[in-house]
Amino acid sequence: MKIHPLWEDYPSLKTELERTLDLMETSINLANKEVENAILEMIHSGGKLLRPAYLFLFSQFGKKKDTQKTIALAASIETLHTATLIHDDIVDEAATRRSLQTIQHKFGKDVAVYAGDYLFIVCFKLLAHHVSSLKSIQLNANSMEKILDGELGQMDDRYDYNISVESYIKNISGKTAELFSLSCFLGAFENNAAADLSSQAKDIGLNIGIAFQILDDILDYSQNETTIGKPVLKDVRQGIYSLPLICAMTSHRQELMPYLDKKIKMSDEDTQKIYDIVKQADGITKARILAEEYTQKALEQLSKLPETKENTRETLIKLTTQLLNRQA
Repeated sequence: MKIHPLWEDYPSLKTELERTLDLMETSINLANKEVENAILEMIHSGGKLLRPAYLFLFSQFGKKKDTQKTIALAASIETLHTATLIHDDIVDEAATRRSLQTIQHKFGKDVAVYAGDYLFIVCFKLLAHHVSSLKSIQLNANSMEKILDGELGQMDDRYDYNISVESYIKNISGKTAELFSLSCFLGAFENNAAADLSSQAKDIGLNIGIAFQILDDILDYSQNETTIGKPVLKDVRQGIYSLPLICAMTSHRQELMPYLDKKIKMSDEDTQKIYDIVKQADGITKARILAEEYTQKALEQLSKLPETKENTRETLIKLTTQLLNRQA
């Protein structure tokens, strides 16, 4: 089983994440074994499993941890995340994800839609069998709605040269940060943590998720396809303007406009020119400043969490610092 090397420094988390992948695998059973194997290949393709990891860590603040239930919750969260990735790849017409062929590229869009839909079913079956109250299912449904709102907001803002930083933050708060927020909350809430701590966990997860997505968008302008496992500057080719470009447009709009015309198919030379202008305008540097603000906000919130016998607070601070300073 392939677990991301990030977890070598966190052996107890690594064990729980391996059990999470095992449960996800046993929960997936399709008559079409070729598609089933493609889903399983994606699940085992070396994703970081960050959302389950944060769920496990926040579960340690609970008054009484239920290990089996927590593993099921982690599996449901990662299954939901995988479903959204499959659907994202359909919309983006992406050929690769984590350096592997996407399901839509390998089998076509119809099969990919059904594969993603099937994983939504798996997610809610896991929740239905293991959560202690309807609140968690309601929150999961609410989170799915916010994820969709973020994606639709991003779609509405395509080719919008006047998109603001505020609109960008609102979109990524839904499409990315909401699932981090839900993971942290569920870990605490479903293991009977204090109400105020569960609420704090939700806010912390949101800030971590926002910082994570900003950094992901920065990497799109500073890494190559082999390093990050997906095509670089893919979003800008589709009219999706992420933070480095938004920052650059405040001072270099006229230089960028000829390359952002949606009527013209963007060439590799065009994307290189966009990259050069964004770098010249310090768009990447300005985006990093905002990522750092959200990172520091999350770290300050983490520092106020109570001590546990597992030194959870220190682990969370170490992991979050490591995650938000990553280069891939």
